[in-house]
Amino acid sequence: MSDTITVHENGQPITFTFAEILKYHGFGFPGGVAHAFKVMQRAFPLLDGGNPPERRELSMDTAFPGPGGRDAFEMVTRMVTAGRYNVDLALAGDDVLSSPKGRYLFRFHYRGKTIDLTLRPGLVRDEFIALAAKENRTAAEEERLVWLKNDMAQRLLSKSASEVYDAKIL
Repeated sequence: MSDTITVHENGQPITFTFAEILKYHGFGFPGGVAHAFKVMQRAFPLLDGGNPPERRELSMDTAFPGPGGRDAFEMVTRMVTAGRYNVDLALAGDDVLSSPKGRYLFRFHYRGKTIDLTLRPGLVRDEFIALAAKENRTAAEEERLVWLKNDMAQRLLSKSASEVYDAKIL
């Protein structure tokens, strides 16, 4: 399985690793970075016949407000600063799996094509969802949450993108 993501910038390829994106993000939400990494690995080949997309032509609507995901999408696509990244919590219905503050739905738009990606069941621990949503966590709970975030990232990264996210072309 590939451990990189490639996009084009004016026809020139730019390749990113998970480690590079995580450094850009700053380590706070490695699970969110891993989700975005797998989402991009899954979506990009489907958007342009297996070719890397032009990064500045991509846009996205998502019900996932996490900062790890946002930063990953920004680094690879420059969507956030260009105003092509929209968080809409109402975008996903109850049939889409929940994240701590939204749902795991990512809708890419590229050159007239739209594709929805949704997380497959069983990849996010219920304990993570509950603990991440809890206010006033104890020091022990904070430590456990850090472990759960890293565990989720490693579990997602160990799988192919098609094992993590379903894709539907609209």
